[in-house]
Amino acid sequence: MKLLLALIAITGIISCEKNNEDVNYKAEVEMYIHQLKEGRYESMDLPSFTAEAIPFLLNYRNEARIITNFPHNPISSLYGPECKLGVYVLWTIESIRAVAVNSKYRIGRFPSLNPILAMRNGESLTLAASQKSHEIAAQAYYDWWFDNLELDDFALMEIDPLEQTAYVWR
Repeated sequence: MKLLLALIAITGIISCEKNNEDVNYKAEVEMYIHQLKEGRYESMDLPSFTAEAIPFLLNYRNEARIITNFPHNPISSLYGPECKLGVYVLWTIESIRAVAVNSKYRIGRFPSLNPILAMRNGESLTLAASQKSHEIAAQAYYDWWFDNLELDDFALMEIDPLEQTAYVWR
């Protein structure tokens, strides 16, 4: 009986630690989103989120609100003064993935030059800033995350969420 009670107590402690971590990731993501919405995100870089923040970031994947104060990749010659919040959130998730697999396209924490979707097979650079491209990318990231939860973090991060779409990050 004492062993059973000890196991129950240990399980409870572990569950509380996990729930506390989830609350911390959720609070960090909510603060980030709030700062982006209010134009008060002051860092020159993307936050150093880990995979644990992804499900909380995905809650904002469909946001169409335009933001104007956000970190830009300093080496990009293309300056986009505004971005849809949902697209920027997807780019933030892509940053987590790029850092985890040490992507050759990564510059610091920036997963590409810009938070811009472009056509994958275009002969020339064709930007894809439509609502439809945003919806497809948002669904691709959602499916990538929730369809592969059984994989370990590294295997999951190696999968390109946009691979089966017509889009890439530019």
